[in-house]
Amino acid sequence: MSLNEIFGSALSGLNAAQAGLRTVSNNIANVGTAGYAREKVATTTAVTGGRVTGVAVGETTRVADRFLESTVYKRAGDVGKADATAAYLDRLQALLGAPGAESGLPARLDAISQSAIAMTASTSSVQAVAGFTADVQDAVASMQQLNDDVTILRGDVESEVGNSIDRINGLLVRIDDLNSTVSRLDALGRSSAGAVDQRNSAVEELSGLMKLTVRDQPDGRVTIETASGTTLLDRRLRLLSYPSSGEGVSQPDYPSIDIRFADASGQPGASTGDKIDSVAVGGRLGGLLDLRDRTLPAFSEKLGVLFGGLAQSLNAVSNAGTTVPPPSQLTGGQTALTGSDRLGFTGATTFAVTKADGTLVASTKVDFTALGSGATVNDAVAAINAGLRGVATASFVDGKLTLQAKGSGTGMVVAQDANAPSTRGGAGFSQFFGLNDVVKSDASTLTPSGFIADDRTGFTAGETTEIVLRDASGRAVTRYSMTAAEGDTFGDLVSQLNDSSLGSFGSFALDDKGRIQFQPSASVPGASLSIPSDSTNRYGTGRSFSSIVGLTGTESGLSTAGVRPDVLADATKLPLARFQDGVAVGGKALGAADNRGATAFADQLAKAVDLGRDGVTTLERFSSLLLGNAGTQASQASDALADATARSTDAVNRRDSFSGVNIDEELANMVVLQNSYSAAARVMTSASQMYDTLIAMMG
Repeated sequence: MSLNEIFGSALSGLNAAQAGLRTVSNNIANVGTAGYAREKVATTTAVTGGRVTGVAVGETTRVADRFLESTVYKRAGDVGKADATAAYLDRLQALLGAPGAESGLPARLDAISQSAIAMTASTSSVQAVAGFTADVQDAVASMQQLNDDVTILRGDVESEVGNSIDRINGLLVRIDDLNSTVSRLDALGRSSAGAVDQRNSAVEELSGLMKLTVRDQPDGRVTIETASGTTLLDRRLRLLSYPSSGEGVSQPDYPSIDIRFADASGQPGASTGDKIDSVAVGGRLGGLLDLRDRTLPAFSEKLGVLFGGLAQSLNAVSNAGTTVPPPSQLTGGQTALTGSDRLGFTGATTFAVTKADGTLVASTKVDFTALGSGATVNDAVAAINAGLRGVATASFVDGKLTLQAKGSGTGMVVAQDANAPSTRGGAGFSQFFGLNDVVKSDASTLTPSGFIADDRTGFTAGETTEIVLRDASGRAVTRYSMTAAEGDTFGDLVSQLNDSSLGSFGSFALDDKGRIQFQPSASVPGASLSIPSDSTNRYGTGRSFSSIVGLTGTESGLSTAGVRPDVLADATKLPLARFQDGVAVGGKALGAADNRGATAFADQLAKAVDLGRDGVTTLERFSSLLLGNAGTQASQASDALADATARSTDAVNRRDSFSGVNIDEELANMVVLQNSYSAAARVMTSASQMYDTLIAMMG
C-alpha cells in the first residue's frame, strides 16, 4: 500500500468518525423530542480497482420499524375516540347529578310520589297539594333543563367536529408538503430523516383524529387512506369539506362530510364522490360523530318518552276527577281531530252539571259504543248537548272541545263510567281531549292518537316528512321523504313506508293506539329513526305526522310542557274529588272533603305505563334504566379511555425502545467514535512521519 493510499484511508476514517460524532450529537440533542427516531451513519468499505481504499460515508438514516409505527397510529385512533367519548359522557353524567343528590332528576321524580302520598294523609291541607304541584313542576322543569343542556352539549360536539375537520385538513396539507420534501431529498441521495420525523409526527396526530391506513411508497412518499379504504392522500391531496358555521348549533340532522380534491390554492375543490358520515371513521372525529348522531339524541329521545309517560299518568288521574266547586268551563287542548272525524271511542262517560257545593243539577251518560263505529266527533257533541238539555253546552271548534255550564254558580264535571270506562288510544274521553289536564303542552296532545288504518291523514298533497334511519354506529343507512297524497289514509302511509328504502331495513305497523311502530331487521340491530323535517299539517290543526304517530320520542311535547298555570297558582284547582255516580238530581254528587284523587295519584305513579316501543314499565324503573345506562356508559367510556391509553403508551414505548435515543448507548458510541478518530489521526501522523523520513533519505 502506498503512502497516498494510507493517507486516503486515514482521512476517510477521520471523516467517518466526524460524521458519526455529528449524528451522535444530534441524537443526544433530540433525546426529549417526541417522535424523533435516532439516526445512524451508513458506512461501507471503499474499494477502488479491487483494492480497499478506506471508508465510504453515506447519508444518515433513521432507525425505525414501520410495523411498530403503524401500531402507534392505530392506538392513537383508539385513544382519540375514547377520549372524546369519555369527556362528553362525563359532562352528561355531571348534568344528571350525583346519585342521591336532591337536585338530581331521580330525586325530583321520587318527590312527586312522596308528595302524592303526603296528600292522602292531609285531606284538608292546601300546603300538601301545593307541594305536590310544585314537585311536578320541578320535575318537568328539571327534564326541560336537562334536555336543553343535552342540546347545548350536542352543539359543543358539533363545534368540535368542525374544529377537528379543520385540523385534519391542516395536517393533510402538511403531510403532502413533507411527502414532496422527502421524495426530493431521496431522489438527490440526501438524508430525509428530519423530514420523515416531522411527517410521522403529523401522521401520528392525524391518526388520533381519525383511523388511518398508512402505506410507504418506493419514492419515499406515504399514502393515507381512511379505515374504510377511501384515499385521502396519494400523489394528489384530498381534503374534508363540511359546511359548519363554527357556532356549534344543535340541529335535527347534519350534512355528511364530503371528501374533495384540493385545488391549486389548497382548498377543497371538486368532489371525489366519497363521504364520511359515521363512527366508522374512527379516532376523535368518529367518537364525536357517534356522540352527536347517536348517543346524545338517544338520551334526549328517552327523556321525552319518560316525560310522556309521566304526563299520561298524571293526566289520567286529573281527568278522572274534579274540583269542588267544579269549573264553569272545561276547555280542552289542541287535538288532531275535526268534527267529521271518526269518534273512535268505546265505553261510556258521564257529563254532569253541579252547584258549587256539589249538588247535582243535571247529568247524562253518553254510551260511545252504542253510537256505533261510524259515529263522528260531531255526533258525540250532539249527544252531550241532547243529554244536558241546555243546562250546559258542548262545542268542538278548530280541534278543541269546550264544555260550558250555563247556570249561575254551576260547574262542569266529566267522569268515567265505573263499569265501562270510555277509551280511545288508551285514554279516557276527558284525557284524550285534555279537558282537565294537570300537565299541558302546546306541542303535543300528550296522548296516543287512536287513529286506525282507514282514517284519513288529512295532510295536503305534496306535504312531506323526511325520515332518516341510522344503524347502531350512528351512520345514516338511508333516508326517505314521505310525501302525502290527497285522500291518503294512515294505512296508506304505513304501506308507503314499508315500500320505501326504509322498508328494506325493517317493518312499520300501526298499533292499536294509533302509534306507528318500527321494527328493525336483523341486518341493522339497534337501528333508530329520526325526523329532521316535517311539513305536514292535519286539516290545519297544527298537528303533524311526527307529533301524531309517535314514531320518535322527540315529539313528546317536553319543550313547552308545564303544570297548568291556574293549578300551580292555586292548589285548590287540582282535581282531587270524584263524581258520585247514581245520585239523583238535587243530591250531593261531589264532596268538598273528597280526597280520592290523591290516593289515585299515588297509585297511578306506581303502575306500569305503556311507553310504546319502549314497552310497558313503571316510570320509576324506566327513569332508573335511563339514568343508570347514562352512568354505565360514562363509566365504560372512562375504562375504555384508560385501556386505550395504556395500550397506546405501550405501543409508543415499544417504538421508542427500538428507535428512540438511549443516552448510555449514544455515549458508548461516542467513545468508540472518538477512539476511531484518534486511531485514524495516529495513522495520519505515522504516515506523515514516514513521508518526512522518505524525503530525508532522498536528500
